[in-house]
Amino acid sequence: MKGLNVLAAFLGGAAVGAALGILFAPEKGEDTRKKIAEALRKKGIKLNRTDMEDLVDEIAAEIKNEVKG
Repeated sequence: MKGLNVLAAFLGGAAVGAALGILFAPEKGEDTRKKIAEALRKKGIKLNRTDMEDLVDEIAAEIKNEVKG
């Protein structure tokens, strides 16, 4: 159970970092997504492009909701 919590925390942190990177990056979103996907792969997390985009969009929406609310 502890290992699952660690994995969930890591994935959550990676997702938040990815969203913030895309929101504030001076590069095009596609280039930033590629860099994020590569960084996740190096950590052993493999997401296809669609899953990565869905994850980033979901996190970006949550961040925007928190800023508004």
